[in-house]
Amino acid sequence: MNIVDPIATPVIPPLSALRCWVQGRRIYLEINDRRSISFPASKYATLADASQSELVKVQLQAGGQAIQWQSLDEEIQVDDVANNRFFHTSKAYVA
Repeated sequence: MNIVDPIATPVIPPLSALRCWVQGRRIYLEINDRRSISFPASKYATLADASQSELVKVQLQAGGQAIQWQSLDEEIQVDDVANNRFFHTSKAYVA
């Protein structure tokens, strides 16, 4: 017998990017909560120092929950950017 809790908190899926791109020195994300967000490369020292040709090599990772620049050793969680938390996470330390 399945018992449904009528006051259970609904499960909210984690934020993830549907796509990402670079225009100039800004990184843009279209995320699954129907928002488009962007941030300047200058928010991250590694990205601020990157050439434009390195910057445009952004990729989605972890089902869109992270964006990554493999050659720069930079990985950023979409949830962090969406909530204005800007800090560096080296790929070497990501579980």
